[in-house]
Amino acid sequence: MADSSNIIFEDRFTVESVDKDGKKFDRVSRITAPSHNLQMSLTLDIANELYPLQTGEVFTLAIARTLVPEELVNGDDNDSENGGESTKKIKRELWRSENMGLGEDYDYVMFGKIYKFDDSAQGDNQTTAYFSFGGLLMALRGSYRHLASVVVGENVYLLMRK
Repeated sequence: MADSSNIIFEDRFTVESVDKDGKKFDRVSRITAPSHNLQMSLTLDIANELYPLQTGEVFTLAIARTLVPEELVNGDDNDSENGGESTKKIKRELWRSENMGLGEDYDYVMFGKIYKFDDSAQGDNQTTAYFSFGGLLMALRGSYRHLASVVVGENVYLLMRK
């Protein structure tokens, strides 16, 4: 099992609507869903052929910094001051590997970036975090406390399972 400290947000959601403003793309649906525990509100574009969701379905959504924990890897450089032994800390992703780390525990995984926070017009202590996953967008609204670990410009993984 992968290191759970990589997860910076996780909650259960129930699909409230699918394409409530009409279907705009053949293979993409926009879902809205309230969370069960943290009183968050989610709007998410999802590849509906890969991971179809229907109104009323419950799913877990997590946001993680990486799929695998950092590990020590022997460096190739020969540092004469250290007797030729050198280790470097390198963050390694298992892209196209048989072992997908944290991704193995989920049914649907996307890689993207958080690109904006919006604290206006949300009321006290409310914020909206905006993410882009290769053009599929996500807005996560709620208390800023639950999004405190998310940083604008940071690459993240979105993980979902039913």
